[in-house]
Amino acid sequence: MSTVQASDPASAQARQRVLILSTVAFTLMFAVWLMFGILGLPIRQEFGLSDLQLSWLSAVAVLNGSFWRLPAGILTDRLGGKRVFGTMLLLTAIPAFLISYTQSYSLLLVLAFLVGFAGNSFSVGVAWNSVWFPKGQQGTALGVFGAGNVGASVTKFIGPALIASLPAAGLLGGLMPGGWRGIPFLYGVLLLVMGLAVFALAPKDRYPGQGRTLREMLTPLRDLRVWRFGLYYVVFFGAYVALAAWMPKYYVDVYRLPLQGAALLTALFIFPASLLRPLGGYLSDRFGARAATYGAFGLMLLALLFMMMPSGHIVLYVPGEGGAVTQREVLHYALGLWPFTLCLFLVGVAMGIGKAAVYKHIPEYFPRDVGAVGGLVGMLGGLGGFFLPPMFAAAKSAFGFPQTTFFVVFVISLISLIWMHLTVLRMMNRAAPQLQSQIDHDLVHP
Repeated sequence: MSTVQASDPASAQARQRVLILSTVAFTLMFAVWLMFGILGLPIRQEFGLSDLQLSWLSAVAVLNGSFWRLPAGILTDRLGGKRVFGTMLLLTAIPAFLISYTQSYSLLLVLAFLVGFAGNSFSVGVAWNSVWFPKGQQGTALGVFGAGNVGASVTKFIGPALIASLPAAGLLGGLMPGGWRGIPFLYGVLLLVMGLAVFALAPKDRYPGQGRTLREMLTPLRDLRVWRFGLYYVVFFGAYVALAAWMPKYYVDVYRLPLQGAALLTALFIFPASLLRPLGGYLSDRFGARAATYGAFGLMLLALLFMMMPSGHIVLYVPGEGGAVTQREVLHYALGLWPFTLCLFLVGVAMGIGKAAVYKHIPEYFPRDVGAVGGLVGMLGGLGGFFLPPMFAAAKSAFGFPQTTFFVVFVISLISLIWMHLTVLRMMNRAAPQLQSQIDHDLVHP
C-alpha cells in the first residue's frame, strides 16, 4: 500500500514524525477517553450519584469511543491522517473544558459521551501510519503507535495526586478549576496544544482512498476474514478495556485489598498489555502475524485456566467418634494473591502481543483499505469493552463465583483460537495440491 521507500532518508524522517506525533497524541486521547475511571469517586461524592448513575459516565464514553472507528478510518484514507487527527484533537478539547464547569449530572453525562469520541483516534492513527511505512516495518510501527494504550494508566497515576494538590478555589485566579475539575481542564489544554502540533509538524498527507467511491471502500467489509479479525480484537483489546476497569474491584472483593493497592496491582496488567505492543509488532514482522497470534492465544488461555478456578475449599464429611459427622478440609484450590497477579500479568503480555499481531494482518490482506477494515476491527474491539463488564456481572450472579469473569474471557478466547485454527487448516488443505505438484516436480527435476 505504501509508496514510501525504506531507503529514502526524507521519507524516513517524515514517517518518524508521523509515528511520534500519532503515538503521543493517541496516548493523550486514550487517557482522556478513560479518565472517568479515576474521576468517578469525587464526582459521585459531589453530585450524590448512585453506583448505576456513576457507571453510565464511563459506559457512554467507551461506547462513543468505539462506535465511530469505522467512519474515522475511512475519512483518514480519504482526507489524510494529519487533517483528521488534528481536527479530532481540537474538537475533543471542547467537551473536556466544559466538563470542568458543569453543575448537573445530565449535562455531565452528555459531555462524557462527547469527550468519549477521543477513543476513535485509534483507527485514525492505524490508517495514518500504515500508509507511511513499508510492509516489512508496519507491524513494528503499528505496535509502537498502539502502545499509546498506556494512556489508560496516566490518569490513574497522576489523577489522585493532582486532585489532592489543586486547591478548591483553583489556580490562576480561578481560571483553572480546582479538585477533580482540574483534570479535564488540563487535558483540554493538552489537547489544544497537541492538535496544533500535529497541524504544524506532521508531513503532507497521503491519501490511499482518494478517488475511490465509498461503496468501493466498504466492499472488503463483506469478507468474513474481517469479522474474524474483529473477534480476535474483542479478545485482545475489548477484554483489556473491560478487565482494566474490572480488576480493582475484583482485588478488593476477593483478596480484601485496599483500593490503592488494588489499583497498583491492576497496573501490572495494564502496562504489559500496552507497552508490549511494539514487541508484538516486531514478532509479527519477524515470524509472521499468524505465529504471533497463535502464541498470544496460547499464553492467554494457559493463564486464564488457572485464574478461573473458583475460590473455596473442598470439604469431606466423615464419621467421627460416637457416630457424629465432622468436617475435614482436604484441598484449598484458590490461587494466592501473587500467583494470581503473575497470571494476570501474563494475560497482559499476551494481550499486548495479540493486539499488535491482529493489526499486522490488516495491511497484509487489505493494503488499500486499512482505514475501513482497521476501523471496523477497532470498533468491534471497543464494543467488546462495553459489553463484557455486564457479562462478567451476569456470570458472577448466575454461578456465585467472582472467578467466572475469567471463564467468560477464556470461552471467547478459545472460540477465537478454534476459528483461527480451522481457517488455517482449510488454507493448508487448499494449498496442498499445489504443494504436492511442486514436490513431484522437484523429485523429477532435482
